[in-house]
Amino acid sequence: PTMEETDREAVATAVQRVAGMLQRPDQLDKVEQYRRREARKKASVEARLKLIMYKDIKHVLTIFVYFKTISFKLFQKNYNSFLQLFSECFNCLVSSLCISIVLFYSFYFVCFVCLFFAFLSVPEIVRETQDLIERGELLQAHRKLMDLECSRDNLMYEQYRMDSKNTHDMNLIHTYFGDMQKLSEELAKQLWMVVQRYLVTVRRDPTLLVSVVRIIDREEKIDRRMLDRKKQTGFIPPGRPKKWKEKMFNILERTVSTRIEGTQADTRESDKMWLVRHLEIIRKYVLDDLLVAKTLLDQCFPPHYDIFNKLLNMYHQALSTRMQELAAEDLEANEIVSLLTWVLNTYKSTEMMGNSELSPEVDVNSLNPLISQNVVDQLLSKYMSTLTSNIIGWLRKALETDKKDWIKETEPEADQDGYYQTTLPAIVFQMFEQNLQVAAQINEDLKTKVLLLCLQQMNSFLTRYKDEAQLYKEDHLKNRQYPQCYVQYMIAVINNCQTFKESIISLKRKYLKMEMEDTLSSSHTNMDATLDIIAKEGCSSLLDEVFMDLEPHLNDLMTKKWLMGSNAVGTICVTVEDYFNDFAKIKKPYKKTMTVEAHRRVVVEYIRAIMLKRISFKNAEERKEGAERMVKEAEQFRFLFKKLAAGSGEDTEGLCDIIKAIAEVIKLTDPSLLYLEVSTLVSKYPDIRDDHIAALLTVRGDASRDMKQTIIETLDQGPSQPNPNYVPIFKEITVPTLTVPKLLK
Repeated sequence: PTMEETDREAVATAVQRVAGMLQRPDQLDKVEQYRRREARKKASVEARLKLIMYKDIKHVLTIFVYFKTISFKLFQKNYNSFLQLFSECFNCLVSSLCISIVLFYSFYFVCFVCLFFAFLSVPEIVRETQDLIERGELLQAHRKLMDLECSRDNLMYEQYRMDSKNTHDMNLIHTYFGDMQKLSEELAKQLWMVVQRYLVTVRRDPTLLVSVVRIIDREEKIDRRMLDRKKQTGFIPPGRPKKWKEKMFNILERTVSTRIEGTQADTRESDKMWLVRHLEIIRKYVLDDLLVAKTLLDQCFPPHYDIFNKLLNMYHQALSTRMQELAAEDLEANEIVSLLTWVLNTYKSTEMMGNSELSPEVDVNSLNPLISQNVVDQLLSKYMSTLTSNIIGWLRKALETDKKDWIKETEPEADQDGYYQTTLPAIVFQMFEQNLQVAAQINEDLKTKVLLLCLQQMNSFLTRYKDEAQLYKEDHLKNRQYPQCYVQYMIAVINNCQTFKESIISLKRKYLKMEMEDTLSSSHTNMDATLDIIAKEGCSSLLDEVFMDLEPHLNDLMTKKWLMGSNAVGTICVTVEDYFNDFAKIKKPYKKTMTVEAHRRVVVEYIRAIMLKRISFKNAEERKEGAERMVKEAEQFRFLFKKLAAGSGEDTEGLCDIIKAIAEVIKLTDPSLLYLEVSTLVSKYPDIRDDHIAALLTVRGDASRDMKQTIIETLDQGPSQPNPNYVPIFKEITVPTLTVPKLLK
């Protein structure tokens, strides 16, 4: 019968039952009582029917579990028998209940039969799905997996609705679908393998990557649907939410981190440039990966995934982590510079994140620092500390190496202009240049700090250089035959001072800003002063060498031998000129100083010879002869030093004129004019002392003690008008006093 006929039959039956209940008038008062009784009967029938259906489903589920151990082919073989069994069950149900109720609840039975056959096909679907996964047909495999999950989830949901506390039956369903969970895990493994190899996959087989993204997107939608249902009913299937999208991004993040960490191919022990290579590989990999992500990967993901920006953040975070790890290592000075240069400059340069092909997606101005300013400051502090130690060590080693050259038996090298030099200034300033160039790669502030450090250490180094040059001189004086090339290497030391001066100026001009000049003025002045002292002492030591050779000839001056025609001055001039052939290798500023000092010392020694009173002229003839000889020798000195000072602008007249002025006093024939002549001498050279005048008058040989006393006393009372340009010379000359034995004699 159709539903319409059943409805009509039910209405007719109801009319008959109501008519039977209302045959007498008094029964109208019991209408409400009859209505409640019929409602209770109806509820009782529905409850019994539900209980029967629930028990049947429970029994069948138990059978399903048992069926898992039975060959599916056995079921197919006895398919008709099973079908007959269900038909008989249905007939029994029809015979035991009224046809209207059976029809009303028939959909339960239909669902029951459909589910039964669906459950029996689960093992076969699992095997098919497994085969699809192994063949790499991931979309089809996922479709079957979704069907299986849908069947399980719907059944568990209905069970939850009927009896949410019945965990036994829930576990029964879960157990039956246990293989399905393994399928999900296996499929996930395949997806994650593809995700891990995203850079290769997107180039070779982008379709596969698209399939993976579609599967993940499907699962995200199912997760959202299940979570919405949980809010409404409290039920959520096992394994939900899967969060495959979140897992995918986690795997991408781990893949990026591994890729960054895996670029270190060397260690410091195997390659001193390990960090430079490591950072360069990172730069290349990151740039290439981001370009692939922008041009290819972005097309394989839905726009709302924002995959490029996600990857950009992952790479930035991975780089930040790696840079912090490197910063925490015990880095050497050059490695600290390499790291900071890369972090502060290379990372945002056009060689990497600032590459035009990444624009406009990548804005370098919006990128956070890879390492904090605090870490940068710590690295810079460590670098400066290490660099200070290194510079001190380098300078000490350079000086020790230079000292070894000083004792060589071969002359030092000469520069392009023929001036002797050693390699010390070149080594020192090449080292400074290298460190300043390195510091300039990081920032201006560090460059300035390194320059200040270099000049500070240079100041200390020059003090040691001065001390070593002094020791070199002292060692030579112990044995003048050693070192063989003492003069030549001392000249090189003097020339190095000029080279140092020029290099300091060049270094400051190149690396120091104009506004910082004042901060270094005192330091620069100190270094210049130290260099001048080294050069001056060097020149002095060389002149000491000259005058030690001249000493025998200087001792012949103003003696009887000298008066009789000794060629002491000629020998002195030849010796000085010979030395100055070597001194020609001294650079101009110091060569001029050397010539002036040699001229001054020759004149001083000559005057000292006069004041030693080795001779006392006996008569006017000897005084005349001696004075003329003095004038002649003064001219020899003048000619020599004029020749040596050619082009230097030195005044060679003034010093020799002192000798001539003394000669005039000695030559004077009229003793009455002696006071006038002496006073003229004193007015020209006001540093002449009384003992000098007394010695000079003694050499004349014709002045009595009273005359000497009178002249000296008169001169003391006279005014003094010194020449402002006069450089005192007599103050260096000591007049020997008469000893007791001499007085007795």
